[in-house]
Amino acid sequence: SPARFMNLFVWDFHGTLEKGNELAVLEITNHVLALQGHTQRLSETDCQRLYGALWYEYFEHVLPQEPYERHVQLQEAAFRHSHDHPEILRRHTKPNRHAHDVLEGIAAGGHEQVVISNTLPESLDLFLEVVAMKPYFPNGHALAVNSHARQPARTKQDVLREFLAGKEYQKIISIGDSPKDVELATVHGGVSYLYTHHGRPFRDCQAHHRIRDLRDVLQEVQQEV
Repeated sequence: SPARFMNLFVWDFHGTLEKGNELAVLEITNHVLALQGHTQRLSETDCQRLYGALWYEYFEHVLPQEPYERHVQLQEAAFRHSHDHPEILRRHTKPNRHAHDVLEGIAAGGHEQVVISNTLPESLDLFLEVVAMKPYFPNGHALAVNSHARQPARTKQDVLREFLAGKEYQKIISIGDSPKDVELATVHGGVSYLYTHHGRPFRDCQAHHRIRDLRDVLQEVQQEV
């Protein structure tokens, strides 16, 4: 089948395909804390350090004395606020450097791409729209894990396994900024790229490649030629 010569590129969204969204997270988190009567605030430094965590974990960090149920309530309020104020996302969230060129290069090479993100389906839809990437992830190729609870029903690995059922690819390439994204390569014996923005340390994990420029991923397209 022709799929045998087709690679699948599995993208993480936050901190990989986009940049600046942590500033939206910071603004929304602190706005929700104020609205809910809390005087504590999330600092920009802690926001950067926590980036990629689940939203309730940010509230857990700011309000360690509050119970888990309260952190989850604040998380729900944050999602609502984010959804009701898309202008906050539009103001901060931008396509990452070279992201469009790389997505275009992979598509032009005849390969498939999916994006898997720890967010709500409606949020992922909005994010992709804000950075003008929806065309690269047609129906069924933008997968929201929605694991924002202490016992997540599904992980990124589960979602990838479901997507792969009945499909065959020559090679699967996972690109993301966290150990969890790198671990996706173990689902299929694929190749992992750990991406990190310039000026930030790489997270600690065993990736096949560590990159600070998304264009490095294009070697996986050129190898086929």
